[in-house]
Amino acid sequence: MVARVKTVAFQGIEVLEVDVQVQMGGGLPAFILVGLPDKAVGESRERVRAALGAIGLALPPKRIIVNLAPADLLKEGSHFDLPVALGLLAAMGVVSEEAVAGYSALGELALDGTLAPVAGVLPAAIAASAAGRGLICPEVQGGEAAWAGGPEVLAPPSLLALIHHLKGTQVLSPPEPKLAAAAANPLDLADIKGQETAKRALEVVAAGGHNLLIV
Repeated sequence: MVARVKTVAFQGIEVLEVDVQVQMGGGLPAFILVGLPDKAVGESRERVRAALGAIGLALPPKRIIVNLAPADLLKEGSHFDLPVALGLLAAMGVVSEEAVAGYSALGELALDGTLAPVAGVLPAAIAASAAGRGLICPEVQGGEAAWAGGPEVLAPPSLLALIHHLKGTQVLSPPEPKLAAAAANPLDLADIKGQETAKRALEVVAAGGHNLLIV
């Protein structure tokens, strides 16, 4: 059996769908992550393992393979933690695959199982809405995802809270659209020494209300 969870990858301003496939089988115990992951994605194995341990769950002593499809697309960022964890939970029978089938998920897992914010939640929510799916994201970004105006948004504070919701033992309230809180100490170009050409480009973009892609 292969458990599947949907998430996204980003290429510039493009949002590309990624299918997280989890298979548990016989053989020497191992946790293998494939599908062209970068360093941050590869490290998700340890974050996911620790987060599951923090809520009282342990990976079974099996050969676990997690494939991020399409395999020829580079996967970058820590937001793959949550979909990988959900795929493992579905493969272990902790939650049903049907319960997560209607969602795209993204979020970084702390070692205690709480969900940390990640980049790209609003574009991911818009893409999920276009595909007719809901979105699962960290609690602090629920208000951002709600601006997409699509299907259901789940914004749990932790992996345990999400499991309880998916099993029906605890209901998460849908977040309301809201603006992010202003930073207490906003960044200022005056603090940057040198880089005159880059600063000039940022000033022109800000003054004209243009889009900017930094590579």
